[in-house]
Amino acid sequence: MSEALFEILRGFRLDAEPVSCEPYGCGHINATYLAVTASGRRYILQKINHHTFCDVAGLMENITSVTEFLRTKTDDPRSVLTLVKTADGASYLHAQEGYWRVYDFVEDTICLQQPETDEDFYQSAVGFGTFQQLLAEFPAEKLHETIPNFHNTPDRYRAFLETLERDPMRRAAQVQPEIEFALARQSEMAALQTALKAGELPLRVTHNDTKLNNVLLDAKTRKALCVIDLDTVMPGSSLYDFGDSIRFGAATAAEDERDLSRMEMSLERFRVFTRGYVRSCPGLTQKELELLPLGAKTMTMECGVRFLTDYLDGDHYFAVHRDGQNLDRARTQFRLVADMEKKWNEMQKIVAEEANKER
Repeated sequence: MSEALFEILRGFRLDAEPVSCEPYGCGHINATYLAVTASGRRYILQKINHHTFCDVAGLMENITSVTEFLRTKTDDPRSVLTLVKTADGASYLHAQEGYWRVYDFVEDTICLQQPETDEDFYQSAVGFGTFQQLLAEFPAEKLHETIPNFHNTPDRYRAFLETLERDPMRRAAQVQPEIEFALARQSEMAALQTALKAGELPLRVTHNDTKLNNVLLDAKTRKALCVIDLDTVMPGSSLYDFGDSIRFGAATAAEDERDLSRMEMSLERFRVFTRGYVRSCPGLTQKELELLPLGAKTMTMECGVRFLTDYLDGDHYFAVHRDGQNLDRARTQFRLVADMEKKWNEMQKIVAEEANKER
């Protein structure tokens, strides 16, 4: 471990002198390390990516207020991330041209990159649904937007249309079917934002990165225990979190799969997640339940539009490891949307059945 990291760790109220600090996990945004002190106690040290998250103070204020609120709702300290204060009592440290924070390591947990069983996917739904339910009384409007307009789908379309107009890489002519697919659904993809603005959907605390690997499972019971990676916690709609989970977890192929015949939305996985989400979040309104399928379609479409925009712009935002990877990503998302449209009646039926079981 470098002496520089030792110096950073000494700026926090650890229980003893740090003895090791090694890279940990597979996150793409922040640099993450597992630190161990002389007592054997473990901590997570993270260098916050202040290029992605420009307002570090606002981000850390969000995390502090949300975790403190959640702690009043549970008796298990492992079920909520615990920030370790700096020597000065702050939630983060500005040092060595970076911004750093430390969490207690959540012991006796497992973190899955992909569900190994339907039960694993169900538990991710329980984790995110419970997170939503416990924060129902939290004043979401007080949270900072750590990434402005993150799930503002009309704004994503605005960026797409501007890039299409510029066509800086002269790629638009080769992707006309994809462009037409996106444009044909533009008006429908504004529905969630319109309903939020009109007050038809409640403004809630949303996680905004609801992949399975952001729910820690208890190592003994394999039940959902703790939601992690709170950097994108912001005001929004529960449909964002539900929809992104379906986009990621109910897809039958990888995000950059070239063989589009392999990409579908699994109705069984859709049912599994819907069941877990509505059971663990009984406070969802009738309008939210009604629009759950649209949440899945909107988040998938938005992601596809973002991939296509980046492809047209020269692949500046999403990392690519081969030519055309962002275009392949856009195509898989659009294929997923098309499959949802084919299965729309079944999706609505599943939501109605699972919601009625809980009413």
